[in-house]
Amino acid sequence: MNALPLAKKAAVLKALTEGASIRAAARMVGVSKTTVLKLLVEVGEFCAGYQNYVLRGLPCRRVQADEIWAFVGAKAKNARTPGFGDIWTFVAIDAETKLVVSWLVGSRNAEHAEVFMRDVASRLAHRVQLTTDGHSMYLSAVEDAFGWNGVDFAQLQKVYGSEPEGERRYSPPICLGTIKRWVTGKPEKEHVSTSYIERANLTIRMHSRRFTRLTNGFSKKSENHMHAVALHFFVSNFCRAHMTLTKARGGIHTSPAMAAGLTDHVWTIEHMLGMMNPRQPIG
Repeated sequence: MNALPLAKKAAVLKALTEGASIRAAARMVGVSKTTVLKLLVEVGEFCAGYQNYVLRGLPCRRVQADEIWAFVGAKAKNARTPGFGDIWTFVAIDAETKLVVSWLVGSRNAEHAEVFMRDVASRLAHRVQLTTDGHSMYLSAVEDAFGWNGVDFAQLQKVYGSEPEGERRYSPPICLGTIKRWVTGKPEKEHVSTSYIERANLTIRMHSRRFTRLTNGFSKKSENHMHAVALHFFVSNFCRAHMTLTKARGGIHTSPAMAAGLTDHVWTIEHMLGMMNPRQPIG
């Protein structure tokens, strides 16, 4: 990867984080598919490692968590190859700074939910209010991570129904309402919400081709899927100004990492690549 100029590396990563597939990014920049995949692995490992190091002692007050579905190779019902099938990404976001606090790629089960929640708890500076969806796996996972009454925890249960004329093949069920359910601590009812994490999930579907439905851009290897997720959240946390945060600061472009006090400016992709190479000047 050292032979690839910095400008081309940045162009590839910008394409990948704006919804382009591996092949599309390769065509746009004029490099091979293999080169793009090697760069993704190298950068994905850096993004995961760097964020694992710096996302500590976070001053969050309200955290929302959810899972987003994708698949590797084939959907579970069609998977015939070991390693193929459904894959889920657990995500936790700070409702105030919009910083993605933690994520975990794995299966949607109690074991991975517990690992995810323990990681979330380890990154927080003090007690928080936590909201998840109504999945039962979070009940034991949150208690295991935070201890009994160590968090103000509530779940938002959505009630779904079909369209009046009947459910269509690609039309999701209609949300008819929500039920806010207290679990432990003293969660404030007006802040029991999963709106921000659901918006973050929409963003990853728009900006990462691997999560786009009804395309052939799905992941072919779980390892590459993990690298793409780490890259997406790095760019989301450090390299993109958030409209709401920017407006709150009087028009000063503000990323979630800035709002959380982790940096004092919006990073560029070139800055990130410079962090990976000590010999490369950081602009």
